Amino acid sequence: MDSILGKDLTNNTIARQFKLIKKIGSGAFGEIYLVQSQSKSEYAMKLERSDNKHPQIFFEAKLYNYLQGQDHLLCNSKEGIPKIHDQGVDGDYNYIVMDLLGPSLEELFNKNHRKLSLKSVLMLADQLIQRIEYIHSKQFLHRDIKPDNFLVGVGSKSSRLYVVDFGLAKRYITKEGHIPYKEGKSLTGTARYASINTHVGLEQSRRDDLESLGYVLMYLLRGQLPWQNMKATNQKEKYQKIMEKKQETTPEQLCKGFPSELTQFL
Repeated sequence: MDSILGKDLTNNTIARQFKLIKKIGSGAFGEIYLVQSQSKSEYAMKLERSDNKHPQIFFEAKLYNYLQGQDHLLCNSKEGIPKIHDQGVDGDYNYIVMDLLGPSLEELFNKNHRKLSLKSVLMLADQLIQRIEYIHSKQFLHRDIKPDNFLVGVGSKSSRLYVVDFGLAKRYITKEGHIPYKEGKSLTGTARYASINTHVGLEQSRRDDLESLGYVLMYLLRGQLPWQNMKATNQKEKYQKIMEKKQETTPEQLCKGFPSELTQFL
């Protein structure tokens, strides 16, 4: 079994109290397991190898906790941020324990035969914009906006969207002010939803998260994007072809047959 962690950890126990029941996903830098505590409560646990040269999990935990802070600016926005229940190191692994959530938008989209109504997508868009606006209000960029990184809650919170996987997040306001304009950056995020400026190698800012959101909304409405399934011999060539197709596809072409507000958004 291919694993970022080197092996399947099902049935192992971490921190003497969390039994790993099954693998439920992978993030930018780690793997996620359904775990059960000694009190039989269920959580999601994200793990990475502790010998990782660029550990991400504790940065991510710190950011979740920061976004969960009591000084949130938008009413109910922090409700879309999962809570961290525990974190630490156990042998070969760094781990964080967080709220167990339901399926991702990508999973729901596939279950729904890759078709969502305009009404459904606009209702999702309302929450998606709230989540991104909240993260930006806390001076961070997500930098990997995609359907896989928005999950619904469980039980009474099944209609609420949560944003996850902050492994690529970056502060855009520092003590010196807004991060400076830079060129020659490598692509960060997921090529399918990356902004054109990200493809070109420019430092990302808030507009890039929002452009990615625009692509996500059109993906959910159309069923696919024009630059999917590009044939290429390697990743570099594929990224180049995706970028060229994005550059030649106007917002009017992408949003044809849908409300003009979507064209304006892009």
